[in-house]
Amino acid sequence: MADRTERWADNVPGEWYVDKTCILCSLCSELAPRNFKESSDGDHDVVYKQPANADEIAHAHDAMKQCPVEAIGNDDRGS
Repeated sequence: MADRTERWADNVPGEWYVDKTCILCSLCSELAPRNFKESSDGDHDVVYKQPANADEIAHAHDAMKQCPVEAIGNDDRGS
């Protein structure tokens, strides 16, 4: 499970994040490209836009469930 204390600093602020266990498989950016992308450092993925509607939230949840290293988390404030 992702650890919010280990979230990458380049995630945008908000409940969804990628932590430092990310291996840059890019599955999240394939499953939820409106919210995840490769970092500018090129060594991990980040949340560049917080999910803002039901469709984006569903895709973010799918990415979180399928992440092979469980690097995606959310603070679960209702989404």
